[in-house]
Parts: sequence; structure tokens; C-alpha cells
Amino acid sequence: MKVLQFTIPVPLDKSIIVQKDVLPYFYPHLHRHQEIQLTWIQQGEGTLVADNNMHPFRSNEIYWLGANQPHIFKSEASYFQPKSRKKIVALVIFFNPDGELSGFFSLPEIKVLKNFIQQHQSGFKVPPEHATDISSRMLKITNSSGAEQLLQFIELLKQLSGCPDISPLSSGQRAQPVSEHEGIRIGNIYNYIMHHYDKPITLEDAAKQACMTPQAFCRFFKKHTLHTFVSFLNEVRINEACKKLTDGSYDNIATVAYTCGFNSITNFNRVFKSVTQQSPSDYMNSYFQSV
Repeated sequence: MKVLQFTIPVPLDKSIIVQKDVLPYFYPHLHRHQEIQLTWIQQGEGTLVADNNMHPFRSNEIYWLGANQPHIFKSEASYFQPKSRKKIVALVIFFNPDGELSGFFSLPEIKVLKNFIQQHQSGFKVPPEHATDISSRMLKITNSSGAEQLLQFIELLKQLSGCPDISPLSSGQRAQPVSEHEGIRIGNIYNYIMHHYDKPITLEDAAKQACMTPQAFCRFFKKHTLHTFVSFLNEVRINEACKKLTDGSYDNIATVAYTCGFNSITNFNRVFKSVTQQSPSDYMNSYFQSV
């Protein structure tokens, strides 16, 4: 999906870009860029959309996003409230293995690391048990420069390539490329759904956001996202439910179901299991056992 192609400004004396973000909320538009991105969420929560897949994110999680992988870290709706005093904090490393670093990645000694990068073009979440070590290495990269920074970067890649059981953020199947205008339209639809998931959204409501008839909207949305409108809406709602079930702010599963836009607990349980392959109670148990 060609959505707001970004060009990361690269200083003439740098091949690795380190960026510290302290903002009211994450950049709110679906976008992509040539650089691989490693993001450490130091503060913030919301939903990560990578390609056409969704993942709830929280503080102290680290995500690898592949080159030209469409993505958005969508902050929780509370961050956009007029009087909100919330903020997000993130440390981000960008690098382009086909740019200034292409010669480095052509070295035979770096073949293992190059293969690791090629095998993870669909991105991944750093396993929680490795997040402390990886974040520590990211800080060392931030606090160094010149040759020392490059050496720390190599160590970072070595650590990441040694992480077992890495699961991709997306299935690897990407939607057909579209024009920037169509990409912005899809991004607007995503935004609308993510801000109104807790309400009874209809197909007609979403079609109006795209200025299309319901029939044309269905074809457009499926072609460019590989989702039906209903499946995408359900995934957004279940992702929100997963966050609410584990943050301790709700008394029971039924309350979570109704606050996420479901009108019956039976339907919620059915959809939850189809998306996560677990029941809500099993999901909570497995989450708290791993914390």
C-alpha cells in the first residue's frame, strides 16, 4: 500500500539515524519509508497497524518495521482529547541497508546479519524477555558517535538475530500499491474506525467517510487492505478489548465487550476466539502468566 511515502532526513555524516520523540501523540497517518525502523515505546499505548495487521502496543515494547512497510502507531483516543496532558516518548533508530550501508552489508562477514534483515521484512515485536537487553543497546547507540556507534549498531543486530521465536507483524502478503490519494483515503477510513470502534458503526457510515456507495466501498476496501470492512472492524475492537482486559481498569469481561462496541457477550466471545484463537479468559490467563 503506497501511503504517504516518507523521506527520512539523513545527515551527511550519518548512516544510522537516532531520533527521540516526545509528543502529544504518535504521528497519526499511515506511512512508509525506505529505512528499516526500530522503535522502543518508552511511554504510550495504542494500536500498531503494520501492513494490514493490528497489534496493541504498550510502554517498554520494541518493534522492528521492515523497509517500505506501511505502518502507523495509533495512540489511544484519550491522547487526542482537547485537555489531554498525556504524551508519548519513543526512541527510534532508522537505517537503510540499501543506502549508505549497502557496502557494509555486502561484506561476506556480515552475511548472517544481512540474511536476518531479509528474513524479517514483515517486521516483528522484540520478545519481552529480550526487551531490556535491546533497549540498553539502543541507549548505547544513542550515546555514542562515529565508529563506536557503528560497532554498537553491529552488536544490536547480533543481539536481535539471536532472539528465538520471532513472529512477524504481518502475514507477508501485501495489498496492491495504490496512489497517494487512495492511500490517504484508506488512512482516513482507518482513523474513523479507530476513533468510533466503541459505537455501532455501519457499512454505510464507513462508505460515507470515503465518499463512496456501500457497494463500491466494499470492493475498494477489500482490494486495498485484504480485509472486509467487518473483519477489519472486528480486529480493531478485539485489539482494544485485549488492552482493556489486561490493563486492570475493567471489572469483568462483559463490561469490556460492551465498551468495545459489541452488543452481546456471545458475539464478543465468538469474534474474540476467531481473532486470537483463545477465549477472553484464556487470553487473560496466558498474558498474566507471562508478565
